[in-house]
Parts: sequence; structure tokens; C-alpha cells
Amino acid sequence: MDTSASNAAQSHWFVLRVASNLEKKMRDKLESRLKAVGLEEKVPSVLVPTETISEMKGGRKRVIQRKLYPGYIMVEMFLDEEGQIPENVWFLIRETQGIGDFVGASRAPVPMAEHEVERILNGMRDTEETPQLKINFKLGDRVKINDGPFESYTGVVDEVNEMKGMVRVIVTIFGRETPVELEYWKVEQT
Repeated sequence: MDTSASNAAQSHWFVLRVASNLEKKMRDKLESRLKAVGLEEKVPSVLVPTETISEMKGGRKRVIQRKLYPGYIMVEMFLDEEGQIPENVWFLIRETQGIGDFVGASRAPVPMAEHEVERILNGMRDTEETPQLKINFKLGDRVKINDGPFESYTGVVDEVNEMKGMVRVIVTIFGRETPVELEYWKVEQT
């Protein structure tokens, strides 16, 4: 069996460098250029790898998309009979203003390993279904309690439990250090 022919029929994922904070704009720009010249079948997916996280700001819960790899986008494409990126696709990508080089060697970019692609795609699906909780505290942080019976007390973060959304804060009550478990949104960094 000819391996180059089987390589051409299977899609491969590549990584492109783009300006940081312009990943979505570059994805949209590349997708519209591919569609305008009829190459969207050769490049079925242009992806900004993100994860969905849940965070509290100002006492309100927000679900946001956070980029996993700022400054990079992933491109799925079908290779030609020789196992190379088709020339018309290569030049369209390279001539799209704002998109830098492929990650890898110059004219022969290295496709991502299958297990890397699966890990990223599965991770994105998992966080879309159940957003990860992002707690911006670490051990030793000085915090102020904003809610509950210990409101306005200050203390030090002793433990962070992201699974439960809780932080344990050591506060001094009646001259004794006492651990207090609180929901993470009830404290703020001082």
C-alpha cells in the first residue's frame, strides 16, 4: 500500500503563530479567505484552543473562555498526494496578514502528534460541558473576608479546594489562630 496516498486522505493538524490577543480575529480572517477561494474543504477546521472556566468577580459568577496557547491557532488540513501541504493552501496561509509561520521546519511544518490533538480537543469538550472553577488564591495569600459571620476579618489562605470552590483561611479570633472554611468568592486579596 502506498503510504503517501493514505497520508493524503487523512487530515493532519498544524500550529500557526499569530499575534497574541488576535487569535480569534486571525481564525475568522483565515476561514473567510479559505471560503472566498473555495479551499475550505482542504482546511476543514481552524481552531483557537480554549478552556471554559468559571470565576467570581465582584460577587458574580462568570463563565469565560481562556486561551490555552496565547499566540497560536490550530489548523486541520488534508495533504496532497506527496504528503505535503497543498501549494495553494500553503501560499494562502502564508500570505494572510497577521498569521506568522507554521510551527516546525520552514517548508515542511511538523504536524501535531495524534495524542496531542486528542488531548487538546477532549480537554476543550470537557471544560465546555463542566466549566473548571478558577480560584485565584494560593497558600500564604493575605485575604479579607467579605461575607458571613467573619466579615471584615483578615487572615492567611491555608488551603485551596478548587473542586469544592472553598478556601480555608486562618484568622485570629480572641487571640487564637482559627481555621475558617469559606466559599472562595467570600474573600478578596488584600
